Amino acid sequence: MPADQLAWETLDGRVAYSCPGFDVINESVRLPDGTETDFDYLSDDPSVCVIPFTAAGSGGGNGIGSESGVERELVCIEEWRQAVSRVSYGLPVGGVEPDDDDLESAARRELAEETGYEAGTVEPLLTVEPANGIADSVLHVFVARGCRPTGEQRLDHNESIRARESTLEALTDAIAAGEIRDGRTVLAISYYRLFAE
Repeated sequence: MPADQLAWETLDGRVAYSCPGFDVINESVRLPDGTETDFDYLSDDPSVCVIPFTAAGSGGGNGIGSESGVERELVCIEEWRQAVSRVSYGLPVGGVEPDDDDLESAARRELAEETGYEAGTVEPLLTVEPANGIADSVLHVFVARGCRPTGEQRLDHNESIRARESTLEALTDAIAAGEIRDGRTVLAISYYRLFAE
């Protein structure tokens, strides 16, 4: 099968910079018109984002996000984000680690580590490339149900996270008001409300 006419040809590549969490890759490329140039991008491991609903009956409300008519709470996090110098409010997100058996295991582990909650069930929702113009990042979004607090947070040394419960409606309102700016949370909740609710 012939290459797409828009495709770039990679001539050479190297890791220009490496640190815990990601690499910066420098590639020499040939563009479709024959021009040769450099292209840099960020390379990191796949990550998971979890929409974690607590066990039915743990919250009150109007039926949003619940098959049983009882609104369940969502387990959200508040986390310091140094790159933007503020606390970011949203969903648990983290990288897939080598010891994870699969993506579902990674989602369960991240939820437990960042919030202290354990999921009853975990189901895949969608997979996206959130910034494919500048990074090879892949984000896998999961819906966790029946989440219960079972232990303490197990945070990495460079994580400052506070867990708290909210409702799907309140989280949606915060996104609509521009109060939540974390793109992964905005994408996950918007997709859930549009296609999976």
